[in-house]
Amino acid sequence: MGRVIIIGNKKTKDRIISRELTLKPGDTIRISKMAETLLWDKRKIYNLRLFNVVNIRSLEISSATVDLLVEVEERWYTWPAPIFELSDRNFNEWWQNYNHDLNRVNYGIKLDQYNVRGRNETLRLQAQFGFSQRFELSYTIPYIDKKQKQGLVFEYSFGNPRNLAFFTNDHKLEFARGTSALRTSQAIGIGYTYRKNFFETHQLSVGYRNSVIKDTIANLNENYFGGQTDFKQNYANIQYQFKSEHRDVVLYPLKGYQITVTLQRNGLGFEGNVNQWIANATYAHHWDLGKNFYLSNFTAGYLSNPDQPYNLFSALGYQRQIVRGYEVYVIEGPRFVVNKTTFKKRIFARTWRWEDAPLEQFRHLPFAVYLKFFGDWGYVENYPYYRERGINTRLANKILAGYGSGFDLVMPYDVVFRFEYTFTAEGTQGFVFNIKKEF
Repeated sequence: MGRVIIIGNKKTKDRIISRELTLKPGDTIRISKMAETLLWDKRKIYNLRLFNVVNIRSLEISSATVDLLVEVEERWYTWPAPIFELSDRNFNEWWQNYNHDLNRVNYGIKLDQYNVRGRNETLRLQAQFGFSQRFELSYTIPYIDKKQKQGLVFEYSFGNPRNLAFFTNDHKLEFARGTSALRTSQAIGIGYTYRKNFFETHQLSVGYRNSVIKDTIANLNENYFGGQTDFKQNYANIQYQFKSEHRDVVLYPLKGYQITVTLQRNGLGFEGNVNQWIANATYAHHWDLGKNFYLSNFTAGYLSNPDQPYNLFSALGYQRQIVRGYEVYVIEGPRFVVNKTTFKKRIFARTWRWEDAPLEQFRHLPFAVYLKFFGDWGYVENYPYYRERGINTRLANKILAGYGSGFDLVMPYDVVFRFEYTFTAEGTQGFVFNIKKEF
């Protein structure tokens, strides 16, 4: 192979793009493998989330030599935005459990600055007020060495909410409100990443967290920090995560698979009385069945030691680890498993070019619609604290099942709107709206 020519990257450094290429100048490859290799390289570059459009072509120089032409169209990297969002886990919890109370809205400002210095570094700032006050700062450096395998992550957060979930009753969060902060928390962490090859990343993180609650919270829930007289909680933590990423488009995958394994220790024995081990693993697989039909499956398992204070309880009901149809519930337990299956058909897909757009980064306008049918199941083992008191037993220690249909809208900058109608094993049914992919 001859040269690698990269065009269209006005800000992004060439080495960030060439890092994702399998072929380097001087390499050899069979012609029969060229198309598949370039397709995966195109996917890897797109999954950097730095470009709207990526194209890779081979240019024949002689019978034995080709050049590679990589053409990219950069995204918009600076996203200052006001915060106006629900404080609850999802739209349906806010609508059904808390009577769509507008006082439960968070507001403020956040800044996401992607591709800092053209090196795919990310700076995030957030100042949030309203129902839940929180301040966050993070900086991600994917590569700190010439071989582009090692990186660093820095994080800091501060929160002092005047509205705080202090207990779970019948699998629904109960909140206390105060005229001043009910809990003050600070957390700091640093992570080291090692991306050995294109598809596998290791991360080792250490951190420290300090929290103080008002006596109001300790009186409402004696187990919030483990005892009614415990108003402070301090602990260090260490976490290892392995991720194997083989999906075509990470933010809305249709083909490939992903594996993640996380091991975490909260409390290292010298700073407080927290003593928690966590193991979590996920596996997602996506199949292209042909003729615009797709099948996907996601499995997650969680394991932790059961005797924990309330604020360290884990639950089925957050993010991807949820059985669809149970969005309004928090089903807590030290061990749980969830499996989700989706069958879908792409019924519309088109990309427009808005050449008159004032900013080049917004001229690429993809849009797709997927009709889908899904079925999920899960199981949560109840905490001994709840079991001994006969609390939150309705949905624990039993098979949970949900199924239904709906459609997804996939829009520019990987925005996904999900509209679903679900049925559950408990006989409930209803419409569910979500933002972001299902898994």
